[in-house]
Amino acid sequence: MSIVSLEQAKQHVRVDHDDEDALIQMWVNAAEELAVSFLNRNVFASQESMETAIDAGTAGECPMVANDLFRAAVLLTVGHLYANREDVITKGTPVALPMGAERLLIPLRVHMGV
Repeated sequence: MSIVSLEQAKQHVRVDHDDEDALIQMWVNAAEELAVSFLNRNVFASQESMETAIDAGTAGECPMVANDLFRAAVLLTVGHLYANREDVITKGTPVALPMGAERLLIPLRVHMGV
């Protein structure tokens, strides 16, 4: 999908080395896929790429061009995955970590299911 670049993600998590590039890129890819899945719509990096997909009949229902809400949600998810490499904090009482990315994506979501 390549909406958020590896460089943007590394800047967000404050990494200035190349040792974890493959891991961070995997998290960017996963965060973008998660966001698209949550939104129930395809997201494109540019108006041109969306129009190309519309013309080809592959844009899906209600496509959109990525905006800052989408990018922020992806970066928030990447930061969460980078800082917390497990689903729960286990020091003391196990606690599920909150994910604020969904809050950023709710205004963009279509077909709000259960």
